[in-house]
Amino acid sequence: MLVIGQIGKPHGIRGEVLVTVRTDDPEARFSAGSTFATEVPRDRRVNAAPAHATPPAGVAYQVPGKLTLESLRWHQGKIIAQFEGVHDRNIAEALRGVMLQIDSAEIPAPTDPDEFNDHQLAGLAVVDLDGVELGRVDRIDHAPSSDLIVLKKAAGGTALIPFVSAMVPTVDLAAGRIVVDLPEGLLDL
Repeated sequence: MLVIGQIGKPHGIRGEVLVTVRTDDPEARFSAGSTFATEVPRDRRVNAAPAHATPPAGVAYQVPGKLTLESLRWHQGKIIAQFEGVHDRNIAEALRGVMLQIDSAEIPAPTDPDEFNDHQLAGLAVVDLDGVELGRVDRIDHAPSSDLIVLKKAAGGTALIPFVSAMVPTVDLAAGRIVVDLPEGLLDL
């Protein structure tokens, strides 16, 4: 599954929510009628059972396994979304932090040979110029200045590697590896 957005705070009293986009093609992914799988992050700080939710008294609101986008509009680089069945601010609050996902099989492969989808890179071996394995790609984080490879180091722990051509000269999907040329000490930070 591929994370393409994360639900933020409620917007207004009619169940709309802000959605932070985590995809490079939001117009293709977010349209009325689109259905998303949901994932509640383990570290979510918001209680999944709002105090005054619509379900009967004593029954906690359960985040559904799928959400269907009813309508959307753009506001300051984020989407204000209305999901089917969410027509109350309290239920919208219960969705805060929920990740929106789609099946990676639905995503076409990029046509540019130097462009990759995150799911293509997850799990690849990361090796230095001498072929020594440093670890495996855990995920790709998208920071404002550049994308970051989150490396699960072979010796334990994680490290961040800027995904720039100077440090990542080769991505070989067929061989299942990424070759990196890192400055000394980067993996020790």
